Amino acid sequence: MMKVKCTQLPSGLTVVTERMPHLESVALGVWIKSGSRNETVDEHGIAHLLEHMAFKGTRRRSARQIAEEIENVGGELNAATSTETTSYYARVLKDHVPLAVDILADILTDSTFDAEELRREKHVILQEIGAADDTPDDVVFDRFAETAYRDQTVGRPILGTPDTVMSFSPDQIRHYLGRNYTTDRIFIVAAGAVEHDAFVREVETRFSALPRLPHSSPVLDTARYTGGDSRESRDLMDAQVLLGFEGKAYHARDFYCSQILANILGGGMSSRLFQEVREHRGLCYSVYAFHWGFSDTGIFGVHAATGGENLPELMPVIVDELRKSSMSIEQQEIERARAQIRAQLLMGQESPAARAGQIARQMMLYGRPIPNEELMERLSGITKERLTDLAGRLFFDTVPTLSAIGPLEHLAPMSDILSSLSPRAAETHAVAI
Repeated sequence: MMKVKCTQLPSGLTVVTERMPHLESVALGVWIKSGSRNETVDEHGIAHLLEHMAFKGTRRRSARQIAEEIENVGGELNAATSTETTSYYARVLKDHVPLAVDILADILTDSTFDAEELRREKHVILQEIGAADDTPDDVVFDRFAETAYRDQTVGRPILGTPDTVMSFSPDQIRHYLGRNYTTDRIFIVAAGAVEHDAFVREVETRFSALPRLPHSSPVLDTARYTGGDSRESRDLMDAQVLLGFEGKAYHARDFYCSQILANILGGGMSSRLFQEVREHRGLCYSVYAFHWGFSDTGIFGVHAATGGENLPELMPVIVDELRKSSMSIEQQEIERARAQIRAQLLMGQESPAARAGQIARQMMLYGRPIPNEELMERLSGITKERLTDLAGRLFFDTVPTLSAIGPLEHLAPMSDILSSLSPRAAETHAVAI
């Protein structure tokens, strides 16, 4: 039976493990409760740049040595930056856990941020920014976030801009690291063939150099949802369209209710949007709904990809499905959504990497691992009445966010979309804009 064990070291660092029987490997990583949202105005993109630079050399290892040492034992090493978190993780066979811990500690406590390596990595990120700009389904989500949270860090693209990326110095990276990579914000998690006490000892020894207190208070402005309209006409084969609304934060009462609603509307081939928009009417080749939670806000959205000529019919059908969800939801739909979420939860726990990430997120958000039974109990309390009430408040009481890119000459003006949603939303929009 799997069991999560948690130890808080005297330094303030939190170490969590879950032993998974019959595995020979371990997925382990360092999760920091800090991401692009913790940047100052002048630091746009520095969280992502730091993630890259951590692999570019320490006082004990060159960039090549970091790569070779982990791959010499058949292991993997990677990292990721998101809006509110950053992670550095590895997967190795159980005998090589001490090596993986040592490498992760080395890159996070003793990176040199060499000026020549920094110069090269800046150009790598410029290529990454260029590639993202050439990918319409990436661009539409970036514009969506920027429009939903206008002029705020929570809405900025994680990669930064060419100007900001090229401006950063090694000292600026060190300052961001010192302010955000402190023991009170770091969770070190392992899942798989791991022994908790031995892992704790390795972590305590290797990560002793982490600062306990930030140089200055981490930056985190309260999110303020604005909504709005962002359109970019491009000569493309298809149009990417996102229609969204202010969602719920992780700790909000309606967070799990929002997850169920997104699943019912567009969480799979049996969902309302997929069946009506794609299967019945053939108006697009891709359509789905999603709900993203953050620490103090959230986003509920519908994404569709279609030919520009289908837009006049597509948007009213999507809005109509949103309206229907505020009027009636069947018990069978709720049960199917619960079953899908439960299956995703349990299937994810069969992967040590997915399980380590799941535990880390729960620790950062709730301060403790959440048992499966508790998660399912939260889902079981969701009723038809709660879902229809939530849909009414989500879709018809706030200004929507529209983001679109591609051949948009047939896309209805925002005023028409607002009127089809609610006169109250239209009035709010007129004041907001």
